[in-house]
Amino acid sequence: MNPDELLNPELPPPCIELLYEDDYLVAIHKPAGLLVHRTYLARKEKYFAMQMTRDLVGCHVFPVHRLDRPTSGVLLLAKSSEMANELCQQFAGHLVRKRYLALVRGNMHESGELDYPLKEELDKIADKFAVQDKDAQPAITRYQPLLNSEIPFSSGRYPSSRFALMALEPLTGRKHQLRRHMAHLRHPIIGDTTHGDGKQNRFFREHFGHNRLWLIAKQLSFIHPVTGQAMQIETELEAEWLDVFQGLGWREEILQKDPSILLA
Repeated sequence: MNPDELLNPELPPPCIELLYEDDYLVAIHKPAGLLVHRTYLARKEKYFAMQMTRDLVGCHVFPVHRLDRPTSGVLLLAKSSEMANELCQQFAGHLVRKRYLALVRGNMHESGELDYPLKEELDKIADKFAVQDKDAQPAITRYQPLLNSEIPFSSGRYPSSRFALMALEPLTGRKHQLRRHMAHLRHPIIGDTTHGDGKQNRFFREHFGHNRLWLIAKQLSFIHPVTGQAMQIETELEAEWLDVFQGLGWREEILQKDPSILLA
């Protein structure tokens, strides 16, 4: 969903999907464009993932990790502050595995691990009094190309356009890490208006008729803080991903040959 559409009261509320629930935890599929929680920087917003989840499951919920507004996918929440604290410790200790899918500019043929420190991105208003001159923080991302495509339509100076479907795994949790790392590799994520390629974003939006950041939190793996069980929560791709796959020549039979190709 276009983030601007969330401000239109005539449109129905965004749809969140319940992926998992027990007495302690709840996981949902957060649509692109939906904020996780209320903030004074978004006073005009009407819908928030936390409030919508609370209404869905009938109790207060507590956030345990970040998921940027334009990113869709698995969002994990706790039903108590104690559970939230335990899960936050897992995230802080890098014990949680987060796997994403992204569409990027250009073809990619080699997997790798990017170790590229990032300076903290500060908001002009929210971080007005924060230290402005912090050193860059360690940031590591694993990346793996899954599919490549070249379509006979120009999005710049070349007669054709190339794109890749990537599996991304952040080993650290810096703000906008995946978006900034892919931009550093000169394969920016399509739809990234801050770190991406404006020409490619415009072409993609006009050619495919979808306006979003093409990044989804596909799978989250962690240890249940009460049962000790290894948990793996996964979500399905939204319909617009499959529309774009068709346009890029990735037919259903290609995807069905190896279903794991859609695991980030």
